[in-house]
Amino acid sequence: MSDKSHNELPIGVFDSGVGGLTVLKAIRETLPNENLVYLGDTARLPYGTKSPASIERYATQAAERLQQEGIKLLVVACNTASAVALGALRAALDPLPVVGVVEPGATAAVEARPGGRHLVLATEATVGLHAYRDAIAGRDAGAEVREKACEMLVALAEEGWSDGEIARAIVRRYLCEAGGARTDTIILGCTHFPLLIDTIRAVAAADAVLIDSASTTAGFVAAALETDGARRSGRSPGTLRLLATDGVTRFARVGGRFLGHGMSDRDVELIDL
Repeated sequence: MSDKSHNELPIGVFDSGVGGLTVLKAIRETLPNENLVYLGDTARLPYGTKSPASIERYATQAAERLQQEGIKLLVVACNTASAVALGALRAALDPLPVVGVVEPGATAAVEARPGGRHLVLATEATVGLHAYRDAIAGRDAGAEVREKACEMLVALAEEGWSDGEIARAIVRRYLCEAGGARTDTIILGCTHFPLLIDTIRAVAAADAVLIDSASTTAGFVAAALETDGARRSGRSPGTLRLLATDGVTRFARVGGRFLGHGMSDRDVELIDL
């Protein structure tokens, strides 16, 4: 395959559900002329309640399905899959580049506040895996990391209740319990949480740096394509395909909130893994 035809291939993005659409949106904003294909494994969500062996198997099946689409890079837009299966995916798909969401977020936090105090807001599964703690420790031995499971923020994002007094009260309670007033960065360690970034910023300490894993991952993707000389040429807008393994009606309804525009069932392709 020529470099030109290879560069026309889409970037593949997958998550267990719709949360990874925040990463997709950030990639589209950073790389608007890249072709994209997204797979939400909605039939088997959430990954966080599954065993590591099952998570690795599901993630590999989703990744291989996207590889069949002829992708040039894979983005694992799922914190749980990034924490559990990134190494296995890189081995299975080699030499295809694979980018997760944990490493970019950890790197951005350390660069923003070396030797700092970092607070990770995530789901219970991601907190239990200590993915961000370990990634930050590997980059900055002097860093202090606290992790807080914030399950209700997932529901707020999916219901579209990302602002208002209820959202602020819930965020305030989580930050208070986590000692959020004594932190240098707040890492949004769940792909749902960028929808609440304005609310979190309004409640958090004024000098705390918010680390959005979606935008940081988009930056990693852009850098990886640049390094490989794989950027799509020209200025024409890239295409987008959305795939789901179940519940296309809900995927379209909730996913529209994450992408910032309305969708219908016809915008989502139902597939089987």
